[in-house]
Amino acid sequence: MLAAMPPSAVPPRSPGGDACPGTLRLHRADDGALARVRIPGGVLTVGRADALGEAAGRLGDGELHLTSRGNVQLRGLAPDCGAELAGLLSRAGLLPSERHERVRNIVASPLAGLDGLGAADVGPWLTGLDRLLCGSDRAAALSGRFLFALDDGRGDVDALGADLTLLARDDGDAMLRVGDTDTVLRVPAADGPRAALLAAEAFLDAATEPDAWRVKDLPDGAAALADDVVRRLRQTGTAVSTDRHPRPRASLRPALGPVHGRHRDVALSVGVPLGRLDRNHWRLLSSAGELRLTPWRGVVVTGVAPDHADDLLAGLSEAGLITGPGSPWAGVGACIGRPGCAKSLADVRAEAGAAVGPAGRLPVYWSGCERRCGHPHGEWIDVVATPDGHRISHVTGDRRDATATVRNNPAALAAAVAAARSPRT
Repeated sequence: MLAAMPPSAVPPRSPGGDACPGTLRLHRADDGALARVRIPGGVLTVGRADALGEAAGRLGDGELHLTSRGNVQLRGLAPDCGAELAGLLSRAGLLPSERHERVRNIVASPLAGLDGLGAADVGPWLTGLDRLLCGSDRAAALSGRFLFALDDGRGDVDALGADLTLLARDDGDAMLRVGDTDTVLRVPAADGPRAALLAAEAFLDAATEPDAWRVKDLPDGAAALADDVVRRLRQTGTAVSTDRHPRPRASLRPALGPVHGRHRDVALSVGVPLGRLDRNHWRLLSSAGELRLTPWRGVVVTGVAPDHADDLLAGLSEAGLITGPGSPWAGVGACIGRPGCAKSLADVRAEAGAAVGPAGRLPVYWSGCERRCGHPHGEWIDVVATPDGHRISHVTGDRRDATATVRNNPAALAAAVAAARSPRT
């Protein structure tokens, strides 16, 4: 069993320290301790999903909260449950390396290999990169904020702003994007995971400032790091060249509903209102097949028999999950807000529920404070609680255009959000 470090034993950190929670480093929240369980690629076998459900019910508040990186947060934990939680997850195979548990931040195209639309199935990359990360002493120094993305070529997770992104190509090569640069490094696909690890280790050598947790924090920028990665790859004998491949501005989220491909089995793509699943939801999903948790707080259930797909989808819809684009909850997200977070200025989840109406063209994210924890990427409507009310902005990439400020008027707030989500063309 892993020797867990309970919250009370966590050594003091500097004000600029990396305070990202994990499974062995719990975070104190207003609703109890919080654990963030890294799920590389969001992939969960039935057994591992059952272990997470057991942990939520036995040690937490009974709910599983999906994050914008396809991970799972357990909330309402007792402050002294660290060792029990670590042992439960370790036995299920969810903690393959104690030293690396916070650095296994890998998102992957959730429909890769299912619908036949990507250039390649990134499953082998996922397995290879996770194994390399857990086997690298150097990688253990990565921040809990550092993010890898494995894109099957469709551009969905390439738009998420990862620090290192591997993209599949139809010709069998891979492209490695370093930070937000449009220049990519082209390498043989089989060398992709090793190239990503080498780039992560190069980042650690360049991150001389104490608060340089991500590529965007480097004083010399992503382009200089990419040049260093090219030099290191050539030193290892890896064939590498540079190319240009602009990053997509908006994420291509999986369509909701049945997913048909080249295989007989069907996959089901569903959304989760505000990313929150109770144990009944979790049992219904995990009993149906292997799960892929998406960076958009959704779930793809794989391996569903065709003659069972319609009934299962109807059951998921009846349980309150989002099974089609017409749901008023489609595209609606929020941070935990009050009362779970002391920094929040409002119960934004309740406010988001009160403002739910006809589905809008743009996604909307409600934040209880200016930190905007878990916000999406690309184009979206930003609703932030402030001391003076709620500020609504239209975000496109790095551009933010304020559209309205609403003070203490729920009906006016709902109307303003609806108008922002479906702008007139």
